[in-house]
Amino acid sequence: MNQKSAAELPTRVRNFSVQLSPTPRGARLARLLATEQLRAWGLPLDPARQLIAELASNAAAHGRVPGRDFRLTLYVVGGTLRIEVTDTRAERLPDVRTPAPDAESGRGLLLVEALADRWGVTEGRFPRKTVWAELRCTPPEPTF
Repeated sequence: MNQKSAAELPTRVRNFSVQLSPTPRGARLARLLATEQLRAWGLPLDPARQLIAELASNAAAHGRVPGRDFRLTLYVVGGTLRIEVTDTRAERLPDVRTPAPDAESGRGLLLVEALADRWGVTEGRFPRKTVWAELRCTPPEPTF
């Protein structure tokens, strides 16, 4: 009999990466391209596209350096979608704050925190940083 255990079965890895200008238009294009990629992979669009929109928007607004692009990368490994946005403002790390009730902005990372299963920041080779968020694509295994 030639049966493989679950540990021996290969895990399918899918990825998508695109480099975009750090502008509102680049952030919008990141969301649109990622939405089409998620659709092609047969994955649920929400809340992934909200996370992508927020992280790309932050890269365009807070990670912008003239002449340097940001990169959006999507990975699917097993049952997890990982969204990564890399920019070249390593000195400006994201900071979750509670904005004033009448503030018109400043709630983006609160949204990321609420929607993602996990999220964080990885400092790369200077001057890069990557803000990432992960979502389970499959229901969690039941625990007994």
